[in-house]
Amino acid sequence: MTAASHPEKPLTNYATNSKGLSVKPSDLLDFCNHQIDREALAALAGQSILNPRQFDRRTVVALSQLAALLELRNVEIDKPLDGKIAITAFFEASTRTRLSFESAVLRLDGKVLSVPDGQVTGIAKGESLADIGEMFNTYGDVVIMRHPDTNSIDEIRKNLQRPLINAGNGSGHHPTQALIDWYALLKWRPELVSPDCPEDRRIHLGIIGTPGSMRAVKSFLRISLMFAGAVRKITLISEMADPVGLDLTEPIEQSPIELEITNDVQEVIPELDVAYVNSIAFLGDSYRNLGSRYKIDCNSRLKPHAVVMHPLARNKELSTDLDDTIHNLYFAQAAGAVFVRQALLTAVLDRLDRVSGI
Repeated sequence: MTAASHPEKPLTNYATNSKGLSVKPSDLLDFCNHQIDREALAALAGQSILNPRQFDRRTVVALSQLAALLELRNVEIDKPLDGKIAITAFFEASTRTRLSFESAVLRLDGKVLSVPDGQVTGIAKGESLADIGEMFNTYGDVVIMRHPDTNSIDEIRKNLQRPLINAGNGSGHHPTQALIDWYALLKWRPELVSPDCPEDRRIHLGIIGTPGSMRAVKSFLRISLMFAGAVRKITLISEMADPVGLDLTEPIEQSPIELEITNDVQEVIPELDVAYVNSIAFLGDSYRNLGSRYKIDCNSRLKPHAVVMHPLARNKELSTDLDDTIHNLYFAQAAGAVFVRQALLTAVLDRLDRVSGI
């Protein structure tokens, strides 16, 4: 495996990462002939985004197309979210998710009401999420919520009438993270958009983690199963005998993509085109780091052009010595978050007509 340092990057008209592989939104748009599936986007108007099973391949591609357009141009001049208020209600710690959502709204000229810590709300006094949802109806136009309780989505929706975007619910799902992950992959290899992707461009995707207890991994796998004809094979690498969980049993059975499970990362890693890594799992009633048993570093036997992905935050499972190499797609993955969330918010709040060029 080579680990050459990435050369200093020139200034671009899109936001890029400071280290690792830089992927261009223009490559994705060029492959799609600069066509954006507006019909698929329009179907999201007024919808709550709770679980990746709400999406299909067409919707994932359409959101990625719009995200690429938003990344390339100064969409702020269109002010598509002018007059809209987003409530970011984070009852669980977050850096990237909360800030990228808030950046997405503010850059589109919307406004933000933020709950950065659930303990500053009536929850600290014993107030129910259902009652908080009732209040949110009059405070904003969309609610973006993260909560450690997997059932929190159902609880707040008892009274909430505004669209709700799930930013992570316990061991449930993290649908917008999965969209961000696939946006990075489609920029990296635009041919994956096509249902008949050339055989030599299809990917063997390795997922190091436990989807049953890792919401980001679960959502990423759920969307990956939609990309038959682009994903040649999926290998789950986990210390658990049954790492999948009930949520994914049916979609795995229905997908034509071959899926295998192993606990030997060293054996399989030389075969992977993409290695998706995570180690933070929801076990019982708390989050735990599953350790560094499956650590990837510059000594891992990665293919010369294989890429490593990670939803971040990372711990010992992903070494910083990969940061300056072309294997590092995880920084570019994170850099695309604002644009994917801009695309989703513009569609959900029915403001597509305010974005010129689509």
